[in-house]
Order: sequence, then structure tokens, then C-alpha cells
Amino acid sequence: MAKKPAAGTPATAVLTQQKVEHTLHPYDVSPDAPNYGALVAEALGIDAARVFKTLIADVDGNLVVGVVPVTGELDLKALASAAGGKRAAMADRAAAERSSGYVRGGISPLGQRKRLPTVVDSSAIALDRMFISAGRRGLQVGLAPADLIRLTDAVTAKIRT
Repeated sequence: MAKKPAAGTPATAVLTQQKVEHTLHPYDVSPDAPNYGALVAEALGIDAARVFKTLIADVDGNLVVGVVPVTGELDLKALASAAGGKRAAMADRAAAERSSGYVRGGISPLGQRKRLPTVVDSSAIALDRMFISAGRRGLQVGLAPADLIRLTDAVTAKIRT
């Protein structure tokens, strides 16, 4: 008999399947609000330096995931270098959503439809816990940075400005 898939999002299913300790944190912030990440941190009562956003960029014609704190911006040149490329630009929204299987404001680095090379900002390493999208708007997941890095086969580099 086939095993039933874990409930929740593809991201939370990966965490459950891999038996990774994590916590879920719902919030209510419009994804169109200016300074979205800071508002999410405020809504959850979490230091904004612990909340990370997942961005998808085009590096030399290939999609790459960048995970950076909401307190900064993605340094595209640094991302390209960390991914072994020369040039990077933010990916087209439709391409990012199609590749990840998630919608803007809910893109998680975990459980993406198509596994992409991932770079996590090196500031995460100093944290005991970080927060990323759980795969849908209005839900964050808290986990150890080492678990995120392991599950995504990520490299770490300073990729935020």
C-alpha cells in the first residue's frame, strides 16, 4: 500500500519526511505591503535578522535560489560568483513561480518543484534558528540553518548587501 503524503506544503512535507525539528508560525501580512519581510518579523515578534527571504535569480541563463535576511537586499554579483557564474538578474516572476511551484510571497527554498542550486547568506551560520517561508503566504517555518543548508545542498556565501 502506498504511503500517504505528509499534510501541509511541499516544504513542510520535506521537513516532516526528513524528521527535521521545526516550528510553524502563521502571520497575517499582505504580500504587497512595502517592507514585507520586516512586517513579517514584527508580526511574529522575531528579530528581523533571523527572518530570511527566498529569491530566485537567473545566473547565466540558469535559475538559482538566494536566501537572504529580510534586513538586506540580494547582491546579484555576489550570488553569481557563489553560483559559479558571471552575471545575475532577478528571475521573471512567472518563471520563478513555475520552477518553484510556489507563489510570490510564499516561495520556500524547500520542496521546490524543480530543485535549483541554492546559496544561503553566510549570516545564517551564526544563528541557532532561522525563519523561512513554509511554502505559502502567511506561514513561516523556524529551523536550524544547518538543516536548511543540508536539505537544499546549499553553499553559503555573503550574498546580501
